[in-house]
Amino acid sequence: MDGVLVDSEPLHKRAKEIAFREVGVVLPEATYNRYKGRPDATMIPEVLSERGMSVEQTAALFDRKRQIYEKIEHELREIPGAAEFVVWAKSRYRIALATSSTPRNRAAALQLLGIGDPFEVSVDHSGFQRPKPDPEIFLTTMKQLGAQPADCWIIEDSVNGVLAGKAAGCVVVGITTTFDRETLAAADADIVVDSFSELRGLLGSK
Repeated sequence: MDGVLVDSEPLHKRAKEIAFREVGVVLPEATYNRYKGRPDATMIPEVLSERGMSVEQTAALFDRKRQIYEKIEHELREIPGAAEFVVWAKSRYRIALATSSTPRNRAAALQLLGIGDPFEVSVDHSGFQRPKPDPEIFLTTMKQLGAQPADCWIIEDSVNGVLAGKAAGCVVVGITTTFDRETLAAADADIVVDSFSELRGLLGSK
């Protein structure tokens, strides 16, 4: 969802930068890139534990980041063509949503897209324990769908997501909304596209 259907990655990053800076932590760009596609519940404890901060401090920063994100959430925008693609795909395929986001943020993103909830199955942060690049989120989604990996295509924007999708045994499409073509291809994405219209053209020929 994040970085695939909605352009939320920059907002989440900005909220984390502000929250971290308030406790004197400034992270390099490479650290944020390493955690893209992984939930805050993974990143924030790992970053703060490395700096000797307590569980209480970690919980406070997690809450502060959430507050900041919700204040700037009005800036959230659809990835161009995402809603139209979902509606089109729904008419041809069984579709599911597998996201590391919270249930609250998932609902907000679907409301922004204005397409209701078209997914046969939705798995969010509340439905799995091991974050990407572990494939658990995709294996859980496929189990609920009753689908086999060989029958599934996964659309991902992040390196961690591509790695998770490949580990799950699926065909993985990398979309260049967050990382460039070379980075996604190097992560072993089967196909890399720059837009949903490009992907629709590929699927339309099948």
